[in-house]
Amino acid sequence: MKSSFIHTLRISLVLLFVSAFSYSQAEGINGDATKGEQLFTKNCTACHALDKKLVGPALKGVVSRLQQDQGLGREWFQKWIKDNVALRASGDKYANQIFEEFGKSEMQQFPNLSEQDIDDVLAYVENPPVKEEVKEVKAPVVASEDNASGATNQLLMVSFAVLVALLIWIAFKLNSLVKLTQQEEGISELDEEKIKSFADFYEKNQKLAYGILTIVSILALYGGWAMLFGLGVDKGYKPEQPIYFSHKIHAGINGIDCQLCHTGAKYGKVSGIPTLNTCMNCHRNISEYKGEYLESGKTREFYTGEIKKIYSHVGWNEETQSYSNPQKPIKWTRIHNMPDFVYFNHSQHVVVGEKAIMESHNKKHPEEPIDVVCKACHGKIDTMNVVQMANDFTMGWCIECHRTTKVDLSNGYNAEYFNKIHDKLKKYKGEDVEVTVDAIGGMECGKCHY
Repeated sequence: MKSSFIHTLRISLVLLFVSAFSYSQAEGINGDATKGEQLFTKNCTACHALDKKLVGPALKGVVSRLQQDQGLGREWFQKWIKDNVALRASGDKYANQIFEEFGKSEMQQFPNLSEQDIDDVLAYVENPPVKEEVKEVKAPVVASEDNASGATNQLLMVSFAVLVALLIWIAFKLNSLVKLTQQEEGISELDEEKIKSFADFYEKNQKLAYGILTIVSILALYGGWAMLFGLGVDKGYKPEQPIYFSHKIHAGINGIDCQLCHTGAKYGKVSGIPTLNTCMNCHRNISEYKGEYLESGKTREFYTGEIKKIYSHVGWNEETQSYSNPQKPIKWTRIHNMPDFVYFNHSQHVVVGEKAIMESHNKKHPEEPIDVVCKACHGKIDTMNVVQMANDFTMGWCIECHRTTKVDLSNGYNAEYFNKIHDKLKKYKGEDVEVTVDAIGGMECGKCHY
């Protein structure tokens, strides 16, 4: 009994010693976990996560795990991260084993990281700081601004309805009078009094009635005219899409450049709708939403569910980290759509007119300056949870922009090419005249219409 107890005690002491040794080795990595988190996010998240396998293995607790399983310590990690190719070439057994296990996917080398940087990363993956639970920051519910023309149309439609109601009332009264005059028994004294009262009222207020009818008729006609001009003007249009996408989270909070996704805007006629493969450049590794920002009525689970929709459509298998599932086409609802008879070239505006358009917009709207040329037409899209048409996109709206946007003559090519036009304008409008887009063909019908 005594020998059994001593044997158990010895085993316990050995295990305790091994655990203490492993712990001391892990703790012996003098790294700053906070700095390590920044380095990990910048250099490692393309292939690794803490809690799940991606291109590479899950890394949480990897230091103590390899110390216990393989007897590997800080020196091995330093060699592996700095130059894993050289480590494998040296015949290191575990380095070659892990290389084979992950389909001979060669890990990127990081010779630029110092030993202290690597210690910081190891400190982070070994014991990630426990973050306080983030309180849901819900976006305030902002009432949408009523379109001025829409409000005017509503007022005019109400006026039209009042006019119709008034005409119906007058017709009803006249019909009643006609019926009374046609009665065989004759008109009673009470009915006769009613007729005289109405006749007197109509006689006294005839001019006022005509005036009211005239004003209401003019308003109704104007309302119909304005309504015709509003056909096809869809400012504020924001349809529901098959996958929810918040530009505020992507372009605003995360600062993703517009042209990273809309690659055609700078070099093509159309900006193009990003393919789901573009989404997967990031969401291959970002499989759940952990951000602080939440729209009103939305939860993190909602955003994560939308990411899963991307996986479903593109055929991504999270377990095998491969495109092995069936793919399903997706049909987005187009928001901005010019008529077929209108020609518009994105690259012409984004490249050639970038500086001029931004300067013109900021001069006209100093209260809402823009920092990206896209916002001049599409509005402050980095603040939109749901994309909507921010402007009218009418012919008049485009012409007004052409009339007020100056040609960038600080550009050497423009200065040389439009030199003669500038000289002609100076003769007619003075030396201080500036070349605007309308002076270089921006008002010619054939420039925009086939």
